[in-house]
Amino acid sequence: MKYISTRGGADAVDFVTAARAGLAPDGGLYVPASYPSIAPVGPRETYIETAARIMSAFAGGTISESVTASLVAEAYAPFGHDAVAPLRQVSGGRWLLELFHGPSLAFKDVAMRMIARIFDHVLTERGERMIILCATSGDTGGAAASAFAGAKSIELVILHPKGRVSEVQRRFMTATGASNVHNLALEGDFDGTQKILKQLLADDDLRQRTGLAAVNSINWLRIAAQSVYFARVQAALGADRPIQFVTPTGNFGDAFSGYVAARSGLVKDFACLAAVNENDALVDLFGGRPAGARQSKATLSPAMDIQAPSNFERLLFDAAGRSGEMVRERMSGELSERPEIARRIREYGFTVERVSDADTRREIQQTYRECGIVVCPHTAVGLAAARRLPNPDRPVVVLATAHPAKFPEVTKHALEFDPPVPAAVEGLAAREEVMEVGPMSLEFVRDKIEAVSASA
Repeated sequence: MKYISTRGGADAVDFVTAARAGLAPDGGLYVPASYPSIAPVGPRETYIETAARIMSAFAGGTISESVTASLVAEAYAPFGHDAVAPLRQVSGGRWLLELFHGPSLAFKDVAMRMIARIFDHVLTERGERMIILCATSGDTGGAAASAFAGAKSIELVILHPKGRVSEVQRRFMTATGASNVHNLALEGDFDGTQKILKQLLADDDLRQRTGLAAVNSINWLRIAAQSVYFARVQAALGADRPIQFVTPTGNFGDAFSGYVAARSGLVKDFACLAAVNENDALVDLFGGRPAGARQSKATLSPAMDIQAPSNFERLLFDAAGRSGEMVRERMSGELSERPEIARRIREYGFTVERVSDADTRREIQQTYRECGIVVCPHTAVGLAAARRLPNPDRPVVVLATAHPAKFPEVTKHALEFDPPVPAAVEGLAAREEVMEVGPMSLEFVRDKIEAVSASA
């Protein structure tokens, strides 16, 4: 397996190199030079067995199959459900894929713990150290903090937009008690933190001196790990049965992971409704129109408050016939409309639906009335979008991306009672938070990384 850049200006690399770099030297994102052909999930396979087999296929021999199997088992040992990502039926034709049974109660745990195990294995073998940079709109930071806390060869620097994440999300990042976890609360929005991350990763000198890498959804390893649960759903609901996926999305990583599963032979007749909140750049991007520079809005579903969905570049690369030149033009602000891009995205099975805050709140209420299930606001965006599907002739699977206890204020406002509090949240409020507030500034973050590197 070789990985190439979506912008066509970087050498092909192996799996480990792509995972460690995160961003390609030309500013593009890594994708497989060709998608592997992976056998569908077997009837008696466990989640861990499926994950080990799929990750081995994407690793392409850079990590042995036996080691991969061991790392996968370690990654998912702390999950609160044996199935890792169980399916829950909410009506005759609708299902929730519960992705919040990991330590930080969000779908990000599924991939982040896999990254942590693989990075730790590779660094230990090579006797190296690295600084992991993570920009988060809420859940990625908590998952990274849980996965990397206490790692001996890794320092973790988390950037989050000050005041734009829930209190529980913030505490999962800032109250680990681990000396290798560093939190910077920046004054601005998530798109600003993501821009800074990309600028720092593009600095070859800084990367070489500090061992800087990223674990945002731009990291290919996360895409590969998330493709596993799409394959599991296909097997659970019927190997030859077409399924309608509904994916609440901000940075487009989860939705793209489903596409990767389909391209690799793990999902049949892929169909994915990308459910967005009032930050709706994907509506234009799916229509072959550039989204332009937009200011993100604060909504009830903060992890989706993104107007520059990075992983769309990977889909654009395929829709553009794998033309790095076209991707470079689009990502640099070329403004012409490209209807052929929109047509190919539809052919790939993607549609998009925008859900307002008012509809999100109503969906939380309606789901509880109908099913007695309390859902987080991001899951509610997906459920609301699913209701608009025109008479689906296939099972509808909505990705439940986080536990409602991470957003108690939203739940209480909608339902007039507090969501159930799992053990992972109990005691968070009593733990000491450690973070530093600063400006949305490249120089500020660079200085902090240099300081972390010097003291490591």
